[in-house]
Amino acid sequence: MENKNTAQQSLSSIEYAILLKKRTFAQIHDKAENLIALPEISTSKIAIKLKPSAETLVKKGHPWIFENSIIKQNKEGNSGDLAIIFDTRKNKFLACGFYDPNSPIRIKILQANKPANINAKWFSEKVNEAYEKRIPLLKTDTNSYRLVYGENDNLPSLVADVYDNVLVVKLYASFWFYHLKDILPELIKVSKVSTTVLRLSRNVQKEKNTFGFTDGQILDGKLNNEVIVFKEHGVNFSANVIHGHKTGYFLDHRNNRKKVGELSRGKTVLDVFSYAGGFSVHALVGDAKAVTSLDISAPALEIAKSNAKLNEYSGTHNIIVGDAFEELNNLAKANKKFDIVVIDPPSFAKSATEVDKALASYKKLTQLGLQLVERKGTLVLASCSSRVTSEVFFDLVEETLHRNNANYTMLEKTLHDIDHPIGFKEGAYLKCMYVKIH
Repeated sequence: MENKNTAQQSLSSIEYAILLKKRTFAQIHDKAENLIALPEISTSKIAIKLKPSAETLVKKGHPWIFENSIIKQNKEGNSGDLAIIFDTRKNKFLACGFYDPNSPIRIKILQANKPANINAKWFSEKVNEAYEKRIPLLKTDTNSYRLVYGENDNLPSLVADVYDNVLVVKLYASFWFYHLKDILPELIKVSKVSTTVLRLSRNVQKEKNTFGFTDGQILDGKLNNEVIVFKEHGVNFSANVIHGHKTGYFLDHRNNRKKVGELSRGKTVLDVFSYAGGFSVHALVGDAKAVTSLDISAPALEIAKSNAKLNEYSGTHNIIVGDAFEELNNLAKANKKFDIVVIDPPSFAKSATEVDKALASYKKLTQLGLQLVERKGTLVLASCSSRVTSEVFFDLVEETLHRNNANYTMLEKTLHDIDHPIGFKEGAYLKCMYVKIH
């Protein structure tokens, strides 16, 4: 789920968004070719040759080429330039990708092993290929999804999320400024949205930008309210598409939230690191008797309460503001028990040096969760640290359960939802497990 951050919005703004949804399309949006004029910026092509080890990885489909893997290039490259990589021995086309002088990942591959013209037609094909993967999800009662997931959809450093009729395009590299004119029209066409918002990563915002692009900029259409109400398997949520973290919401746990909702009828549920209440709201809508949302961010918990009120439910919704480790200890000392305990922390390992500390944290959370689950209850544990593989995480949790003499049944292990496909090893980060405690 990546790192969670505080987003701020009021219940009144959510209610206003609901009112907007009740009005007709024509009332909300008078669209008439409103796409802003995107700059036509000339770029260059650079001839590149790589170390043999890097060549091998590219041939196998890895999308990243680091600076120290380049052994020869014919000229200095700029952001947005297209790097053409040639096989060192045969001197034939190997791959092509965007050149990024601002990153240690100097080239991000677009296509390998087969020559291609990187133009509007090529981008159109990739966007449509990505959309095809999402069609099964869109046949459910869901109108929010990730249309493009960066490298995993052969469009590195670009994320495109849809919330109802709003498309949020987030750029994680400035080289996309030079190519928006080719890809943006197809993103809008395929997603059938009426409004498009541009979001920029912190790194991109720090770079010199002479094109006038800004974070939160409306590229197409109109936005009457920055808070958008959307559906996730029939459950209502909201996303602040201008100021919210990432693109406004975390879509990746959608399927796990649905599973928890289905398990919650008549149950008591503890949602740890709840943020905006994804698991909590599904549990409430799933007819949970009582749900407790625990997070260190009071503003995030206000959003969780507001999201719950977008839906009908009969159970009670309780809030605990505080550090998860401390509050879980307090609950355990008070001998509190829950039928379902969901522990979904932010990323604990942003770098390789943090992996050991992350593993210790996952171990501690497993122990605490085990103390809080009723007999015959369910413990749901998740990790979004990409540097901790699913195999390592699952093994760690089971080892911790054994060391604590838990009598349990492993119900299920899950990875990414359908709109977060895994195209290469480093693209995998989300893992979740459901444990029945006897």
